[in-house]
Amino acid sequence: MTEPSQRPGRLAIGVVGAGKVGAVLGALLREAGHEVVAASGSSEASIDRMEALLPGVPRKDPDEVVRASDLVLLTVPDDAIEQLVAGLATLGAWRAGQLVVHCAGRHGTGILADAAAAGAIPLAIHPAMTFTGTSLDRARLRDAAFAVTASAPVLPIAQALAVEMGGEPVVVAASDRAAYHAALVHGANHVVTAVAQASAVLARIGFENPGRVLGPLTHASVDGALGDAPGAVTTLTGPVVRGDSGTVAAHLAALAGTPETLVAYRAMAQATADLAFAGGRLGPDGYAAVIAALGLDPEDLGGAPDEGSDRGPAQEDR
Repeated sequence: MTEPSQRPGRLAIGVVGAGKVGAVLGALLREAGHEVVAASGSSEASIDRMEALLPGVPRKDPDEVVRASDLVLLTVPDDAIEQLVAGLATLGAWRAGQLVVHCAGRHGTGILADAAAAGAIPLAIHPAMTFTGTSLDRARLRDAAFAVTASAPVLPIAQALAVEMGGEPVVVAASDRAAYHAALVHGANHVVTAVAQASAVLARIGFENPGRVLGPLTHASVDGALGDAPGAVTTLTGPVVRGDSGTVAAHLAALAGTPETLVAYRAMAQATADLAFAGGRLGPDGYAAVIAALGLDPEDLGGAPDEGSDRGPAQEDR
């Protein structure tokens, strides 16, 4: 039986930055038949992940990892990638024909220019998933979207690697990566922030298990929103869409003791009102009442809706 690196099409994989993402993706490529030949990571958490997910893989300095690899996974913080690539180029670590992959959502392949100048082949592959850095991520990544960006001749390589890691490749133009990543952060990370703040409010008034209250409601709301057409508000509910300005005012008063949550609530309530009005779910009178309850001036928002407008109902039924 041949070793994985000796099979046709098999690659020697190096992981630079064995954090939550790098260790997991390295393990998935190893399961696909590639050989992970080296990984870098100095923190105790990284070393523990390597032992759990990449047992037997030697720990080396980043330049040694690059020199040993046919494909390099750069899984370091987004803002560190360009400097790292440039530093490795200064050391002469990159070589022609070598694949170099970063997993940053907002960047295309331009950030890998110093590696490309040495003849390496740059690819951007971003899994649209949150990571725990444990074996649990294997199931989470199954059929998850992987945003891939590469030049046309090597795009199939990026797509194939995404499939080998269990994902579904989705081609994203380099110019669209920042918008793509912003959408994911707003739709996922900010939801976590909102739930964390809501849980804290419930805990403050005596709920021992806020998740028991929020869980079914949050899951139903997210499932409904995902079923809507892009930008639609068909499943949107709550006091804002009903024009219940008195309830909104009461909420602001109740949240006065938690300034961070109050700021977030006011901003999201305004965005919800704008979305509901634009989608015909909230009439002009209800919109104006909600905006006033939020302490905002419609003129500062581009002007109040025309009073004679028949856009949307005057009030949404509960």
